[in-house]
Amino acid sequence: MSTDSGAHARPTSGQRLPGHIRLTSHSGGVDAPSITWGAPTAAARGPVIATTTTRGHRNVVGTHSGSYSVYRALAVASGALSREHRADLTNTSPTDVVGPYPQWSDPEAIVSIDPWGATIADSFPDQLAAGYDVRPTIAITKAHVILPEIADAIAKGRLVPDNETLLPNGAALVTKAAVEPVWYLPGVAKRFGCSETELRRVLFEETGGMYPELVTRSDLDVFLPPIGGQTVYIFGNPRDLADPTVELTARVHDECNGSDVFGSDICTCRPYLTHAIEECILGAQNGGVGLVAYSRKEGRALGEVTKFLVYNARKRQVGGDTADQYFARTECVAGVQDMRFQELMPDVLHWFGITKIDRLVSMSNMKYDAITGSGIAVGERVDLPDYLIPDDARVEIDAKTAAGYFTSGVIPDADELRKAKGRGLTT
Repeated sequence: MSTDSGAHARPTSGQRLPGHIRLTSHSGGVDAPSITWGAPTAAARGPVIATTTTRGHRNVVGTHSGSYSVYRALAVASGALSREHRADLTNTSPTDVVGPYPQWSDPEAIVSIDPWGATIADSFPDQLAAGYDVRPTIAITKAHVILPEIADAIAKGRLVPDNETLLPNGAALVTKAAVEPVWYLPGVAKRFGCSETELRRVLFEETGGMYPELVTRSDLDVFLPPIGGQTVYIFGNPRDLADPTVELTARVHDECNGSDVFGSDICTCRPYLTHAIEECILGAQNGGVGLVAYSRKEGRALGEVTKFLVYNARKRQVGGDTADQYFARTECVAGVQDMRFQELMPDVLHWFGITKIDRLVSMSNMKYDAITGSGIAVGERVDLPDYLIPDDARVEIDAKTAAGYFTSGVIPDADELRKAKGRGLTT
């Protein structure tokens, strides 16, 4: 329900905003559909409605689009976008059907995405016809992915174009899905081993009080957080992901803009990403299916500013850049070694109906533990080939394998970890 705070909004150059500030932190809308998380059908579960216009229809905390909701606010404030706009979803339906799978009706298997978020038109036609602003949180399309590393693998004979999964020009044919975060707060709290009350309060306080409903609307179980989502790339038939008789090659990858996009050689992120894509192509060509799930968790979810500060600290420390101080330098700056908590990561795998991964292209013990802990079996683990590790990334790889990351190679001892292997800042 809207509440008149007594304050008045300043009109923008493009449009006038209402003369009062609309708060939604107290009583709920009588016309809001209920959400029963983990219900067996979309109709029984109910739609996720985060509209900022018809407030009586809202049944969640937050708004759509994650961190991009701030850009939408700028567009509205500048007059470039009408806040009354509703998307025309004609011809936007998924190119491939995903699910429903048994995990969709398990309220503990999926707690961070909306299983029905890709099929809004089919799942909630009555609500749409009645004027409810229900929006997709998942989109599925087709694409060609062209990487120089794949062209190099073709040139060196590791990959052979087949005009089905891989074209002669080096383009891999993929299905890709963009997924926005939709959190079921009771389930998220359980994953992290805290009470829902504690989770709500900390989220409220650590976002500077951005979402009062977190602490004033305990009846709202679903939260659309202002964070980045993820993109999933599938090599082969997406329906095969749920078939345990089809070999699945998979990697879950956390964003590293410097390496993934610009090729920075201080870490192994891009080499591992492109290696996983090569493995996925091979797997699909051999009758299997491949998947790369890419999550926006820049700099161990610490952000690029913190990451670059850590780089400076590592390069300037007495004795040079050494593996024995790799995690300590991050913790000195950030207060924690890693905030890429992987508890929510397996949800997208469950959304695809995955029950086993035959070949997991990852050395991370955190990712492996999260995946297997969620009930997904893992067969072979594939580490990064030595020839793909950049010289300046030796510090990282030594530190991680010494800390327990999977490797088929030699684990460095204490003397090896104390050797300075990273470049200086000016070399």
